[in-house]
Amino acid sequence: MTELDFSLLAAAQPVGTTAEIMDGVREEHRAFYSAYGKGFWVLTRYEDILAAFQDPELFSSASVNALDPEPRYRWIPEMLDPPEHTGWRRLLRPHFTPAAVKAREARVREHCAGLVAGFAASGGCDFVADFAVPFPAVIFLELMGLPVERLDTFLAWERAILHGPPSANAARMAAMGEVTAMFAELIAHRRAHPADDLISDAVTWTLDGAPIPEADLLAMCLLLFMAGLDTVTSQLSYAFWHLATHPADQKELRADPDLIPSAVEELTRAYSIVLPGRKVTRDAEFAGCPMKAGDMVMLPLTSANRDPRAFTAPARVDLRRPHNRHLAFAAGPHRCLGAHLARLELRVALEEWHRVLPPYALNRPNPTEHTYGLQGLNTLPLTWS
Repeated sequence: MTELDFSLLAAAQPVGTTAEIMDGVREEHRAFYSAYGKGFWVLTRYEDILAAFQDPELFSSASVNALDPEPRYRWIPEMLDPPEHTGWRRLLRPHFTPAAVKAREARVREHCAGLVAGFAASGGCDFVADFAVPFPAVIFLELMGLPVERLDTFLAWERAILHGPPSANAARMAAMGEVTAMFAELIAHRRAHPADDLISDAVTWTLDGAPIPEADLLAMCLLLFMAGLDTVTSQLSYAFWHLATHPADQKELRADPDLIPSAVEELTRAYSIVLPGRKVTRDAEFAGCPMKAGDMVMLPLTSANRDPRAFTAPARVDLRRPHNRHLAFAAGPHRCLGAHLARLELRVALEEWHRVLPPYALNRPNPTEHTYGLQGLNTLPLTWS
């Protein structure tokens, strides 16, 4: 057992605190047991975390939050194991293939350019509130067929589900109920009035020749809701915090826009935001630890992707890093289904910002990050001439 106090990670800390803490722990402990909450194992190194992702038979996704070993919900397909998980991925995949994502690029760029134009002349913005939240959120709402004008309500539900402390479980469950009720209404409407969106497609799906139960459709919608309204927002915030505080890297992107796809990979590696959990299915020794059936395991991506055993000078952002085999989108059967869309949104954001706006910097120092559920920035005030 290590004395790492996860309550420190849960509190608002200066940006980069979580990564720095995990950097230190990783060199002392290949893996350890934390007594925080109900207790869980933590793997810290790239090789072990990759192996866990690739072994769903031992590391089940029946629970994906190390702080919640007995969840009262089942997010589909994230909390399914093969072979059940495989059928759901097959149904969802056509909406997230490279070709499907490419077809959305013009709309993604139009929306991004409109947001940037809206505050370009103001000399500054709160990047999180003014850009990182509405940019990917609106694209997701359009994909799902949800009303964009309700974005503020949706974001309040998302914050309650993903960013409340463990003690706020009642609020979390209440918000999930609100989301589920909203999707139940939308599904009923789409059955009668199909449109060009994912929900209209989903109501026609079958698995093993049978229609999908309504409860399972709702569980899938809940998962997509959370992923679509949070992950790219957090990733964008870290990327632009880095560029605002490292003017040489910002200058390099401006001088060589062809570098942006490589920069996307490096910024997602260096600032990975997800802390996935898995549930051990049987007694086993793994990474030198005597794990028992039912134990929870945390797989912090920020620790894997900054492991010096896997990456040269991992704490340094190298926008030209070769062979960047990071785990920012996880690995194995649960590798992020939306990775192509996330990469597109990150790339377009970097292209449009640096095409339109002059050099930018932090308006005040020391923004903070949160770590419940996903790492993210609470605010990011930027300024430019």
